[in-house]
Amino acid sequence: MADSAGIQQGSPAIGAVGSAPAAPGPGGAEGSGAAGGSARISVKKAQLHSSPRPKKLEKLGVYSSCKAEGACKCNGWKSQNPPPTPPCSEQPPASANLQEPCRSCSHALGDHVTHLEHVSEDEINRLLGMVLDVEYLNTCVHKEEDADTKQVYFSLFKLLRKSILQMGKPTLEAQESPPFERPSIEQGVNNFVQYKFSHLPSKERQTIVELAKMFLNQINYWQLETPSQRRQRLPNDDAAGYKADYTRWLCYCNVPRFCDSLPRYETTQIFGRTLLRSVFTVMRKQLLEQARQEKDKLPPEKRTLILTHFPKFLSMLEEEVYSHSSPIWSQDFLAGAPGGQIPVHTVISAPPVARPLYYSISPSASVELSGGGGSPARKTASVLETNSGGEKRKPSEPLPREENKKPRVVGDIPMDLINEVMATIADPATIPENSLLSAHSARDEAARLEERRGVIEFHVIGNSLSQKPNRRILMWLVGLQNVFSHQLPRMPKEYITRLVFDPKHKTLSLIKDGRVIGGICFRMFPSQGFTEIVFCAVTSNEQVKGYGTHLMNHLKEYHIKHHILNFLTYADEYAIGYFKKQGFSKDIKVPKAKYVGYIKDYEGATLMGCELNPSIPYTEFSVIIKKQKEIIKKLIERKQSQIRKVYPGLSCFKEGVRQIPIENIPGIRETGWKPLIKGKEVKDPEQLYITLKNMLQHVKSHQNAWPFMEPVKKTEAPGYYQVIRFPMDLKTMSERLKSRYYTTRKLFMADMQRIFTNCREYNPPESEYYKCANLLEKFFYTKTKEAGLMDK
Repeated sequence: MADSAGIQQGSPAIGAVGSAPAAPGPGGAEGSGAAGGSARISVKKAQLHSSPRPKKLEKLGVYSSCKAEGACKCNGWKSQNPPPTPPCSEQPPASANLQEPCRSCSHALGDHVTHLEHVSEDEINRLLGMVLDVEYLNTCVHKEEDADTKQVYFSLFKLLRKSILQMGKPTLEAQESPPFERPSIEQGVNNFVQYKFSHLPSKERQTIVELAKMFLNQINYWQLETPSQRRQRLPNDDAAGYKADYTRWLCYCNVPRFCDSLPRYETTQIFGRTLLRSVFTVMRKQLLEQARQEKDKLPPEKRTLILTHFPKFLSMLEEEVYSHSSPIWSQDFLAGAPGGQIPVHTVISAPPVARPLYYSISPSASVELSGGGGSPARKTASVLETNSGGEKRKPSEPLPREENKKPRVVGDIPMDLINEVMATIADPATIPENSLLSAHSARDEAARLEERRGVIEFHVIGNSLSQKPNRRILMWLVGLQNVFSHQLPRMPKEYITRLVFDPKHKTLSLIKDGRVIGGICFRMFPSQGFTEIVFCAVTSNEQVKGYGTHLMNHLKEYHIKHHILNFLTYADEYAIGYFKKQGFSKDIKVPKAKYVGYIKDYEGATLMGCELNPSIPYTEFSVIIKKQKEIIKKLIERKQSQIRKVYPGLSCFKEGVRQIPIENIPGIRETGWKPLIKGKEVKDPEQLYITLKNMLQHVKSHQNAWPFMEPVKKTEAPGYYQVIRFPMDLKTMSERLKSRYYTTRKLFMADMQRIFTNCREYNPPESEYYKCANLLEKFFYTKTKEAGLMDK
């Protein structure tokens, strides 16, 4: 609410103890204190309750219809001498006179309150409380500028006014009554803690419970943005659904905080996943931003909890909030747990008195994030328009390859079993086995978490000669030029400047706290099917944090979206190690004719290439691998628990039996053991000879077999036989085959493998011989499988 929410900016940090939040005040004056309007109303009610009864009747008479004879239509007593506006604090209040006539109908005050003569003092005080709430809502109606909020205030104003006239209890008339969605936010967070952290030791689990309570408390005190503000920030959002939730929140949660005549509910107990999705991203970003700004004010015992564990907790929860298949939002999630359904309050409930963080959301407060946020709500419009980048592919996007048409392999684990196991394990990407924070995290894990928390952003930017210059982009390009110049001192500064500002080049920039700390400059050649990486650097004081790996992963995602699946780069001796870790190698997959003349050849540098797999989500690849490992581990544990049966020892050997088949050992098959089936061993020597002869002929006929047709000549490769102790070639293999040397297929395959191994040992990876060995080896093993000489 723009000007009725009495929101205090810069309040104490998370977990601080204090009073309730401020109520909407006249004009929405911010900084009125945490107690704010609700405290002022409470004080006024206490003062009025202690007033003499005639004074109370005078107050109630203003909202009571005239009961005089003659069917008077006056709906409220009006004083002949109304108090000055604003009231004078020095002037004592005048004593009430029941005989004073009404300015409207001339009947006495007593004629308006005759129905209250025999009413108890408690009922009078209840009605007076509604009177003060009506007056406060009347002020809010006149001061509120937002049309949706004003309409709700006015409806509640009329409801309370009617309740005073009828001496009844205010009841909201709505199609639905609380709760509006099940499971509630509170239940969902409880399920989340059970789902993700039940395996932790009690001490660490208690830390998670404290984080969950803290989070629920923030939601209960969170001020929602108005529907009009949300439409400006997210024009494609479900406006009608959010408006309905916003109206319910005002009526049942927000207004009752300062108008206690209305029934009050906690936000986390009557709303569910839908409302949480609509506020989670902005809420998390603002919470963490304030925590970072006020870290020096945090109590020492809370600092680690809030600055280290709370961001990780929110990142994990975000995945479950926006996931379409998360089990924590199932109503019977805990039905199968030991002991049945666990009451939510036995695990987590928001503390009843806790000082929240307060934030106001203005229409201009749209969160500017890269598209790699991992969740749908974070995909906000970027001010960089077509130059913003780093956007991750959505899980629902079809992959370029038709992987779903692959036939299932015999022996594959059924998907039902996989899903069953996945529902029982914690997410290995965020929950290590023994600790909340792992010392053996993936290189890019810290950077990935920082991106989710909004600490860092990724944008693909570039200079343009046809569009109006964007000041922010130009400042970032200057920052990138400085980073590259400082980190790549061998490169001429003028050369770096020319390429960074060249409209044909783009740069994936890494932004932290509004400044550039790293980037990758590249040029795309769509017609040739590759991209040249020109510069890659992260400023020295931000290195060893996983930023370089995460940068490259974002670049891979960006190129997969643009259907370019090959990278080429010239790496100096200091960069080769980095590029190898990112999947680059000296074995170039792009045909030489495709890149010769397109990229610049750097003296003293090594050409390296990387082939992208469009089915791999690179920014989440390490998470997927961890999860697969955890699934395999759980499957092994499950299998072990099924076969933990002790069989009696073998007694047949005492009876003179020398040996028995392995499959006859009791319990051996239950472990999953199967007879080892190697390739079909051809027992007929003549049939083996024909099979191997055909195989060798296929290999010799291959277009990449020419380097291996004859033994290597010493004149052509000096020192070859000092490096290669056991040489082999196809001519020698042909002679051995004729002499019936190959009595088994293993001997034949060993000699063929030696050819490939020797070649790769002697020749550099970028050589033509090295490439021929790889291609011929692949062809050989394909033919071997087709001939049935090894497992398919």
